[in-house]
Amino acid sequence: MHINVPKAMTIAGSDSGGGAGIQADLKTFFALGVYGSSVLTAITAQNTIEVAAIAEVPDEVVIAQIDTVAEDIGAVAVKTGMLSSASIIQNVADRLEAWGIPWLVVDPVMVSKSGATLLNPNAVDALKRDLLPLASIVTPNIPEAEILAGLSISNNDGIREAARRIYALGPKIVVVKGGHRDGPAVDLVFDGAHFLPIEGERIDTRNTHGTGCTFSAAIVAFLAHGLPPTKSIQLAKRYLEAALRTSNSIGKGHSPVNHATPLPIEITDAIAVRR
Repeated sequence: MHINVPKAMTIAGSDSGGGAGIQADLKTFFALGVYGSSVLTAITAQNTIEVAAIAEVPDEVVIAQIDTVAEDIGAVAVKTGMLSSASIIQNVADRLEAWGIPWLVVDPVMVSKSGATLLNPNAVDALKRDLLPLASIVTPNIPEAEILAGLSISNNDGIREAARRIYALGPKIVVVKGGHRDGPAVDLVFDGAHFLPIEGERIDTRNTHGTGCTFSAAIVAFLAHGLPPTKSIQLAKRYLEAALRTSNSIGKGHSPVNHATPLPIEITDAIAVRR
């Protein structure tokens, strides 16, 4: 029996602790009923406390991974996470444009939860110039939005201005995540014409490793199911909240979210008819 399985691809770094990066993305894809393929850009030696070492994957191997997966398996939606260097960003952008991927979600990973730099400073320009113009959705947190927009954010007006500036770089939709602010975890979605705040519960937990990866991967999964962008963003936030709420302490630092969390009914209702 032939079943049309939704397919998604993650292009990101490996987290040896299993809580972020490629591992978080693939766990999220699986949890949300999507077949996930992966393109490794870097190998990190990390746990819940620190990133001890980083080794970039050679550019030609990154290119080969994208091409071999795309020509056989394909993907309706793709996300990028840790891209590390300007040359990797440029090559990833080139191959995604060549393959004409329908949906691209860019998580502009710059710093790990433990504070390690995951994007070379000289690569920020390449991210803005080469990748963001191809993005369907970009999902910066507050510190990342400050870097991309070139301003300091201290209030709601600052978030809106940052969203406008990032939108001007080319992505179709900007989601400035509110997790780094005090109070309710409100994400702001901007499509170039309208601002949509997506409110959520702030879960009191230290188990926040991989939240950004998981959120962007969930958006990709819902897009792969055929849901529209705004609905995909809203459901991704619900999935992340559930994954935070049911998380367990795995290590001594910031443990990961629970990717195998029971799914809220609004998610199962949304994707059941598409499985």
